[in-house]
Amino acid sequence: MDVRLLLLVTCALPLAGGCHQSATEDETTRLDPACVVATTADAGGNESIATLQADLRERRSPARAAERLGYHFISRARLTNDPGYYTIAERAAACLDVFSANDPAGLLLRGHVLHQLHRFSEAEAVARTLVKQREFVLDCGLLGDVLMEQGRLPEAAEAYQKMVDLKPFYQSYTRAAHMRWLKGDLEGATALMQLAVKAASPRDPESIAWGYTRLAAYAAQASRVKDAEGFIDSALQHVPDYASALLLRGRLLLAGNRNEDAVRVLARAAELNPLPEYQWLLADALRRLDREAEATVVEAALVDKGEAADPRTVALFLSTRGADSEHAINLARRELEHRNDIFTLDSLAWALASAGRLDEASAVMTRALAEGTQDGRLFVHAASIATAQGRAADAARWARQARTLRFTLLPSELELLRRVS
Repeated sequence: MDVRLLLLVTCALPLAGGCHQSATEDETTRLDPACVVATTADAGGNESIATLQADLRERRSPARAAERLGYHFISRARLTNDPGYYTIAERAAACLDVFSANDPAGLLLRGHVLHQLHRFSEAEAVARTLVKQREFVLDCGLLGDVLMEQGRLPEAAEAYQKMVDLKPFYQSYTRAAHMRWLKGDLEGATALMQLAVKAASPRDPESIAWGYTRLAAYAAQASRVKDAEGFIDSALQHVPDYASALLLRGRLLLAGNRNEDAVRVLARAAELNPLPEYQWLLADALRRLDREAEATVVEAALVDKGEAADPRTVALFLSTRGADSEHAINLARRELEHRNDIFTLDSLAWALASAGRLDEASAVMTRALAEGTQDGRLFVHAASIATAQGRAADAARWARQARTLRFTLLPSELELLRRVS
């Protein structure tokens, strides 16, 4: 169906809470159809969005208003975990084109939407077009992001280095930090993320909360639990009920055997963000309390609804539970077609191992470990595969590394680790 036809029926679209009703029929009919969604979408009480919607309706710097609306809706998608806002952001990019045709700003906005929707090859084409046209720091960031998701780390690192060279600020520091973490440099990742938090704008609390949550994850990886808890507190001070911070808090509570508290926190996190990773950890926590029936309900929702949102984690979950291994393999292979990164390789290796295809699993696992990423889940899977193949020395080595990262593991993964230790 033609996108512009969809724009003519905005109030029928199930996008992010429905349509904002403050715009009069007269105001909206004066707009090009490409702009109607962005101006009528629910602002969620955000005054900045409401002001920009009014600016766009009244054509006060409309191109700028459309661009800023797009990024506001991307931010709302992250905060609310509602992917409908990404669709609205894409409409804002189309609206920007109406007022400023072929504007690189609109192309960059569209590239970010494609990235968030995991359409990485399309986003890469957008990013490469932009970097050929101009030398702009955020173009390099987009290019690095989509290359990283496709497992092309040397190319991604080059794009990120260019980004840092052009402008050392929050966006470049966070990307450089993640690249350091992927390459196994926890100390370097921590230092760069600390710079990112210091450089973040106080007008962007979600970015600050994200930075503190990453610092908490790094601290947990280093077994610095008190530091991790402090960083989580800082994240929640900036964005109360920040789902990813609550998820990490739940992990730490489980690690400390505070199971009742963990269930309470994780139930809230999964309510805010019902992605498979959140539901999986909640189900594991419920089982710690022998609340089997509730855990089963959560897991059924994980499998039933999770494939569309995060097939990689569903594949990992099925493999860990020893359920439907062929389906897990298919999910991982489909994801690998466009997301050829370390963690998708891990999901395929683990699915193959669950199906008893150990030689294939070992070969794929070797590729997943090749970058030196320090991740407990990777090491548990590597140890389990090595054990099944009778490679005792390798199994002991990977299990030893997994134990140093025990605060990052789910209860079901800790059980796997106990079996191979």
